[in-house]
Amino acid sequence: MRGNRKLREEQVKMLEESFRSDRKLEPERKERLAAEVGLDGRQVAVWFQNRRARWKSKMLEEECSKLRAEHYATVTEKRRLEAELSKLKVQLDEAEKEIEKINMWQQSGVLRSNSPSSSLSMETVDPFLLGDFGMEGLDHVFNVLDDNNNNYNNYIHGLEWDNNIYYI
Repeated sequence: MRGNRKLREEQVKMLEESFRSDRKLEPERKERLAAEVGLDGRQVAVWFQNRRARWKSKMLEEECSKLRAEHYATVTEKRRLEAELSKLKVQLDEAEKEIEKINMWQQSGVLRSNSPSSSLSMETVDPFLLGDFGMEGLDHVFNVLDDNNNNYNNYIHGLEWDNNIYYI
């Protein structure tokens, strides 16, 4: 029975160099390498077989790490996109509600769509309908009838500061 001998540093170095150049070991190369490093041909063959197994394990570990990193990045991007989609759905829902309000106002005659700027008459709009339009604090903004034609469909937009009316 033979004991396991540890290879010398220079033997391992020569075997590693040969392995880097070609991982397969042809019979002629095996005999030549065995003579150069001072080992039996069978020892060189076993060393190459073990080294290929370690190399393959290392390649699989690296590939696994790469795939894990790609998976993590993909999952992170998926979560980001899901959050963005959720926000967009909320915005869409809010926009659809606003469109529904506008349609309701048009049907009820509150919104005069035939005026040049689709103005709202503040006297006829119930304050709760203004909702998220941000009309709070804009008490100085108003619409007046056009005195020239006395036409309800022609509005003049005006702002009032210091009891003066400024037409826009």
